[in-house]
Amino acid sequence: MTRRIFLTLALILAPVFAFAQDLTGGYSAFGRYLDGTYYEGAVWIEDGATIRVRWNIDGQAYEGIGFRDGRVVVVDWGEQHPVVYVTMPNGELHGTWGNGQALEKLIPD
Repeated sequence: MTRRIFLTLALILAPVFAFAQDLTGGYSAFGRYLDGTYYEGAVWIEDGATIRVRWNIDGQAYEGIGFRDGRVVVVDWGEQHPVVYVTMPNGELHGTWGNGQALEKLIPD
């Protein structure tokens, strides 16, 4: 039920924020897991009515769908807490996941 509400909200809000920078493309990911260890990987983002994200981190694939609210991008990736990014003027996305306990930075390729 929560996922349905999330996706409905994403579809409603997406046109309002269509003027924002297009995020479509590849990114290098650098992050810190919940246990404090670091990781690297690759991310592909498709920016449209909703934002689709595909991560490849340490050989493990993840997918999510989200929406944008101004500079903030929220992505439901199937876990209890979403990934929340802030878009930076230089095109990077700085984010948290794991209820704010883990970090991730996406740098455009």
